[in-house]
Amino acid sequence: MRAHLVLLGPAIAGLAACVQAGEGVTARSDFDPAYGGISTVLLDGDLVNFHVAMQGARDRADVDAYARCAAAQYALIRGAGFARHVRTQVAETGGNWRGDAVYTISAALPAGLATIDAEVTVRDCAAQGIPTI
Repeated sequence: MRAHLVLLGPAIAGLAACVQAGEGVTARSDFDPAYGGISTVLLDGDLVNFHVAMQGARDRADVDAYARCAAAQYALIRGAGFARHVRTQVAETGGNWRGDAVYTISAALPAGLATIDAEVTVRDCAAQGIPTI
């Protein structure tokens, strides 16, 4: 019997990784990435560029998650509670993944749909074993 999984949103995605994998699905325990580091560049005021590198990503979502974790921790370090995703570019060459992400950092919840609560996100990243800054 095949297991079917319906994701109801990003918050559920982390829980989905804990579900026993069905046929053809990679279990979270089989996922063993090597996180290669994070660099940040303040572009202007509250606009920050994050460069991340990793090996063993399953797809671009893993690189996106790494950049999101970096942005969330950066927001907390700067005394801000929120970040808003602007864009992420992902490239892969020979198993080496690179992400180039831009976020705005703010003390108040920013307008837009791609916002993250920094404290909640950093806690989620730790639970998933994704390093932050």
